[in-house]
Amino acid sequence: MNKQLTSKLSNLIITAFFALATATACASDTAHAEGSDKPFNAGEMIVHHIADAHDIHIIGPYSIPLPVILKTDAGIHTFLSSKFHHGHNIVKSNEEYFVMAAGKIYQTDEHGTLTYCVPSMDGEGNTNEGKCAETIEVNYLDAHHKFVAPEGSHLLNVRPFDMSITKSVFGLLVVMVLMIFIFRAVARGYKKKEGKAPSGITNVLEPLILFVRDEIAIPSIGKKHAGRFMPFLLTVFFFIWLCNIMGLIPFIGGFNITGTLSVTLVLATIVFIITTVSANKHYWGHILWPPGVPLPIKLILVPIEVVGIFLKPIVLMVRLTANITAGHIIILAFVSLIFMFGEGGEAMGAGIGVGIGATLFMIFMFFIELLVAFLQAFVFTLLAALYFGDATHEAHH
Repeated sequence: MNKQLTSKLSNLIITAFFALATATACASDTAHAEGSDKPFNAGEMIVHHIADAHDIHIIGPYSIPLPVILKTDAGIHTFLSSKFHHGHNIVKSNEEYFVMAAGKIYQTDEHGTLTYCVPSMDGEGNTNEGKCAETIEVNYLDAHHKFVAPEGSHLLNVRPFDMSITKSVFGLLVVMVLMIFIFRAVARGYKKKEGKAPSGITNVLEPLILFVRDEIAIPSIGKKHAGRFMPFLLTVFFFIWLCNIMGLIPFIGGFNITGTLSVTLVLATIVFIITTVSANKHYWGHILWPPGVPLPIKLILVPIEVVGIFLKPIVLMVRLTANITAGHIIILAFVSLIFMFGEGGEAMGAGIGVGIGATLFMIFMFFIELLVAFLQAFVFTLLAALYFGDATHEAHH
């Protein structure tokens, strides 16, 4: 009993430590920004932390630069993002010039200037496509290291094709390598101790593997077809779970991998492709011509079923992205309260008072986020298994 109590207390302390460390990292970065002349903007700070980036932010001014890979008409340009110095410098590469503004990379001239076109209007007030009433040049340095497009204008400069290894891409690679290492270790463990009780990492992961098989795959797909989809279901479950856990570890960049629409779009598209390819005649028959349904109802039901085919992966994508991003936003919002009530040091007492409450709530939210990290992996895997089950179920006589 004492061992169980000690284990629970240690887990509680570790979780609280991670929550406090997360809050400290966010607060340190916010305080660093507060050192500038710009007033504190909670929205900008939150977007900065959950958005993708060309570097991995550690704490305060410290970050790890990532490779920038750009394709232009002149060829491929490669250099580290540290050359931008957080967006304050114009980078020259192969006689071409680039700047980074609001996380986006633009190709400019040597002075950091972009050209915008204000389209001309005809006599009826309609826009003349391809014709400019005037061109306006916006200098990157004069615009406080950002480009503000004139109202109603569009950019004439061609943006380079960005193939950079961003923070999310780097996180994906780390999770992929980690998964290969974990699954190979588990496979070796089973081979070495065939017929014996597992140990080490195999013993840790076996309950999760059996959970995916016995509680998700077999009940949703059926014992006959579950084995076909187990490799994918295990992969997607552990991938999402590890990505979510990685986003909760402080001081390693604040990854928001599964909160990125492009990542969840790929996962949902793979589920859609597997469902479509695996579907049998019974599945398509119920969608395209439901048996036993009157003809007038079929004319209404069939379009709805066809739309549902494409709506299911969209729901998968949006649900995962929204739930993961929402948790990060809540934690960052409570960090922002400390600085908003503190008014940059002018109301330190209010900031400290709010800070105590905000920190306690962040610890609570961190526990919830740990649960959500698992639940979202479970829900995505369960829904994917249900779609596979619908596609492979045989007709009942």
